[in-house]
Amino acid sequence: MVDNREALLDGKNKYFENCPGCKIEQLKETNSGVPFKHLFYVWVVVLAAALPISSLFPFLYFMIRDFHIANKEEDIGYYAGYVGSAFMFGRALTSILWGMIADRYGRKPVIVFGTFSVVTFNTLFGLSTNFWVAISARFLLGSLCGILGPMRAYASEVCHKEYQALGMSVISTSWGIGLVIGPALGGFLAQPAEKFPHIFAKESLFGRFPYFLPCFLISLFALGVLLISCSLPETLHIHKRYDKESDEVNDELVTSTCEPNANEKVLIEGRHRTSQQNLLKNWPLMSSIIIYCVFQLHDMAYAEIFSLWAVSPRKNGGLSYSTTDVGEVLAISGCGLLLFQLFLYPLIERNLGPVMVSRIGAVLSIPLLFTYPFIAMLKGLSLMLLIDSASVLKNVLSVSITTGLFLLQNRAVKQEQRGTANGISMSAMSLFKAVGPAAGGSLFSWAQNRGNAFFLPGNQLVFFILNIIEVIGLLMTFQPFLAAPDDTVL
Repeated sequence: MVDNREALLDGKNKYFENCPGCKIEQLKETNSGVPFKHLFYVWVVVLAAALPISSLFPFLYFMIRDFHIANKEEDIGYYAGYVGSAFMFGRALTSILWGMIADRYGRKPVIVFGTFSVVTFNTLFGLSTNFWVAISARFLLGSLCGILGPMRAYASEVCHKEYQALGMSVISTSWGIGLVIGPALGGFLAQPAEKFPHIFAKESLFGRFPYFLPCFLISLFALGVLLISCSLPETLHIHKRYDKESDEVNDELVTSTCEPNANEKVLIEGRHRTSQQNLLKNWPLMSSIIIYCVFQLHDMAYAEIFSLWAVSPRKNGGLSYSTTDVGEVLAISGCGLLLFQLFLYPLIERNLGPVMVSRIGAVLSIPLLFTYPFIAMLKGLSLMLLIDSASVLKNVLSVSITTGLFLLQNRAVKQEQRGTANGISMSAMSLFKAVGPAAGGSLFSWAQNRGNAFFLPGNQLVFFILNIIEVIGLLMTFQPFLAAPDDTVL
């Protein structure tokens, strides 16, 4: 029998028969077009992971009020921040681990388990009866749902390079849609016994648990995605390739036909550990991750603050919106975001590059945020039109920044490192995002208590600080801090 390793070194065997990663490579070679089927898998899985992240924000103010843990109305923001941060804090602790598992055992097991976690713990959160149960459910959901990192690696592996921007755009679009449609569902469907008394009685399950309905529907969707993810094709190569020229071991070991001996196993494991350590020295990767974290801190704080600001009373500088009103604004934002990311972003990225798109997004976000406190002075139709337009534009700009940084991160590493690299990115980002809601809630409560201040009164202070974070992120996209991959122009 011919030795597969020797055949590979001689260039006679390009693919391994039982390797799922090679099957994907063969598919890409025979089909040079857009992998619509695989991108559909990416879309629905990422959407299921994203929907519960911020779905609580429109009703969190009222949920904390109903827990009777805040001594006064102005303190609700502090407790809301802790619940909002629990998810990201949990994800920060485990994202690197999930990335390493995805690199070692495959993307699919992590994706299936993460989707199952969404079904379980998002349902438990909707049934929360006190502050500590709510925090625990959100923390476990964040800890056990390690989907996004492997899906980012997956999207870059099923697409040819010319379609990687589309793949990343699908992820960021689905993620962004989830982050706005999730709150829209939370806004529309929370407290159904009060909004739809002819359908939901106060004695019914949804009447006794007023915030369960949006969580239940999201979990039901995730259950459907869980069944779909069982047919998800794996993209990880399960063999090791030996490079004849460099005499180094690549991450493609033929497990079915050529089992390495003990010395080879030691060599493989040693090189695997070295490759993971080298990720921390990969400055194009690390610089893009750091910038990504700064922008994500801003976006998570904005998501928390926007919902709190919209439902807070006008006497405190808010809009006095109901959860339904917030849901309508976010639903419109989601539709605008979907159209932009699918039809315009790939074209813009191809002409300007991911770095320039991120810079433009940051520059335009700054004056936009300055207008928010003044929009709150309007009423009626003018308020509705302006807040809808501002929300659409802000979400489009935020997701454009995120998509560009996704591309930089995945182009900075090889395939066998993408799971771990994205795990590092997710862990660091989650740590920053864990700070976002807590800091945003505290900042919002502080601003509510200084509405008569001479300098930056009330909510003007909130949006001013958000802009400071945006400016810091913008400055970091320039050299010498940002080092782009070799094939990317700064």
